[in-house]
Amino acid sequence: MNVIPSRVISILLAVALATTPLLARAESSIIVQQSPLAGFQFYDGKARWNDMKPGDALTLVRERDNAHDANAVRIEWNGSRLGYIPRRENADVARQMDRGAPVKARIVKLTEARNPWQRVLFEVYVDL
Repeated sequence: MNVIPSRVISILLAVALATTPLLARAESSIIVQQSPLAGFQFYDGKARWNDMKPGDALTLVRERDNAHDANAVRIEWNGSRLGYIPRRENADVARQMDRGAPVKARIVKLTEARNPWQRVLFEVYVDL
């Protein structure tokens, strides 16, 4: 998956916020990355599958005390834990969250695949 380095995200945010009219900001966003959901098979995803749809907002929860991954970012849907941003793709998002950047996430695609790594594709983005 494509991941934009955090320094590039910071520069893009600064430029975009400085040059975008205030009224247009809520309608535009920068997509930071698209990733498959990690850990879908271990959490509430199966029970919530029929309720989720592409475009649904996801909640990103930074887990600084996670014993397995210092950069862990948990993903929730309507209060249900679905999984995590994959370890190999979470460092920049974790860093931005630690700095207070307003990163958000949403479901891009749902696929009825046997492989749990192919079931949920999500994107992380920043509103302008």
